[in-house]
Amino acid sequence: MIQLLIIADDFTGALDAGVQLATHGAKTAVITDAASDWSALSETVDVLVVDAETRHLPANQAYDIVYRTVSLAAKLQVPHIYKKTDSALRGNVGAELSAVLHASGARQLPFIPAFPQIGRCTIDGVHYIREVPVDQSVFGKDPFEPVTESRVDRLVSAQTQDPVVSLPPLGPDSPLPEQAGILIFDAASEEDLFATGHRLLQGGRLSVMAGCAGFAAMLPELLDTRIDGHSIPMPRLHQRLLMLCGSVNPITLTQLERAEQAGFLRLRMRPDQKLEPAYWSTQEGREQLEAWISQLEAGSHAVIDSNDPGSNQPTADYAREKGLVLEDIRQRISGSLGQILKSINDHGVEGTLLITGGDTLKQCMDGLGVYQIEPLCELEAGVVLSRFAYHGVTRYVISKSGGFGSEDLLVSLTQWLTRQA
Repeated sequence: MIQLLIIADDFTGALDAGVQLATHGAKTAVITDAASDWSALSETVDVLVVDAETRHLPANQAYDIVYRTVSLAAKLQVPHIYKKTDSALRGNVGAELSAVLHASGARQLPFIPAFPQIGRCTIDGVHYIREVPVDQSVFGKDPFEPVTESRVDRLVSAQTQDPVVSLPPLGPDSPLPEQAGILIFDAASEEDLFATGHRLLQGGRLSVMAGCAGFAAMLPELLDTRIDGHSIPMPRLHQRLLMLCGSVNPITLTQLERAEQAGFLRLRMRPDQKLEPAYWSTQEGREQLEAWISQLEAGSHAVIDSNDPGSNQPTADYAREKGLVLEDIRQRISGSLGQILKSINDHGVEGTLLITGGDTLKQCMDGLGVYQIEPLCELEAGVVLSRFAYHGVTRYVISKSGGFGSEDLLVSLTQWLTRQA
């Protein structure tokens, strides 16, 4: 029976939340179709994660999707519902929290947005990325979804009429808050996360809750989701790392620079290759793919990169000439990478796959016809190894959000792959 439903707004976020439970023995599945009938999974899955794909939608559409998902969970009597939010507060946070509150019929929705395990803390109601207010961090400059408010209560209130209250962490003897609405709790450490969660649990107030992967990591102990000690041995992966990059985050760009310096083959996509959906079906596109596939088969580690050298101004200029808006750009780039991955797979190119960016991961899996995936473990905070079935064969993929991972992540992964081969 499903003991916990997690609703995420993008694919990488779904995996980095779900893996927190999977590594503690809960049978965990991530599905990418919020409208599907997942009731059949209730007999085989302990933790179900739904990638609702709501981050880039208008707030009212995001609300409706989350409301319907929570309503179905209530009908199936799922005992715990977790609204997974982005750890940098991107997306329709307020609208989706409001949907959970309304669909569940709960009086209160505790929301703990911090992820102190990677330096993302909420202090006195302000959300920080490694001591920098989030609106002044790289996430405040995101070209697709900039975060313009660091006070969490103000950010949430912009999308809901429900009461929003900012509160300090709870301790073992703290009185439980009586206010109705969305309750936002500070957290500057893992101890704050657990103490607040434990106090809420004592008061019977964790049937519905919200947070990012930081608080999700506390749930195995808080909710005792180790249903049967289910464990998965570490698979033996191919030594070659093949990365598809759809992220523009500066953290990922630094990782790519370090990898190229270490000898990675870096194949850059031109603006037309990224933004013309039919490009890869043309004679030139097919020849380009054949050339790249030959390079991948002959070389070692490689990156197919959707970023322009220096800056992404050439792509922006091309998009402007074609009358494309930001949403068109986002979808077409990830869709193009999805077409490339399918061609790589169909040609039988071997390697351990790494995909960066939730949009890219979703389009890549859609291109392969994969709508269910199982997180296995974290290789680094927010860097998740998962498995899926493709044409009856088990395949593996490493995924991460653009803002996750150390600067030397790609180099470290190649060293790990060599050691475990």
